[in-house]
Amino acid sequence: MYKRALSGLLAINLIFLIGVLSLCRMEEICRKLQQTVSEVHMEESLLADKESIMMGIASRTSSGQRVVDCSELQRESKYQLEQEDLEVLLRIVEAEAGCEDEDGKLLVANVILNRLNSEKFPDSITEIVFQRENGVSQFSPIADGSYYKVSVSEETVEAVGRALAGEDISRGALYFAARKYADSESMRWFDEKLTLLFRHGGHEFFSDKKALQ
Repeated sequence: MYKRALSGLLAINLIFLIGVLSLCRMEEICRKLQQTVSEVHMEESLLADKESIMMGIASRTSSGQRVVDCSELQRESKYQLEQEDLEVLLRIVEAEAGCEDEDGKLLVANVILNRLNSEKFPDSITEIVFQRENGVSQFSPIADGSYYKVSVSEETVEAVGRALAGEDISRGALYFAARKYADSESMRWFDEKLTLLFRHGGHEFFSDKKALQ
């Protein structure tokens, strides 16, 4: 009788222990599942940001704040641009004038659009930005690769939006240069072949000499 009662008590304890272990195991499985889901969501978010940056636009800042909405730029634009051209314009303005004030960024965008309206240059922004003459890139960020590393700021978006909406403070400039960083041979070409219009920030803006005749 005593042995039978003891056996029953042991069986109950064993069942209880198995239940506790099963519950702990289930909780561990749930925790791991939640962790996996969180990691997947994080990877998807990082991938989306990476894809956006590769296209030329940073969709979020490091704080998570959204920076760029291309559809808003397109609605206000007086130019019918392909998505690729808009993204290239944003990126080259950031690469060339990221340290300039908003008007400095606007001026770079103006120059690109002036070239788009000129018969001297290719017919799309992408072709203009990636144009090479005698094997030399027209824009230094293309040559040194910095074009591919920038993230477009909100101020750049505002400046490009102003340019696309028709605001032009460039006086018809088709060229610009940062004398401080340019090599002497390049600046000699600017000084001899072009007409200096004005300076703004770290850039000097030029037009063809014949354009002023």
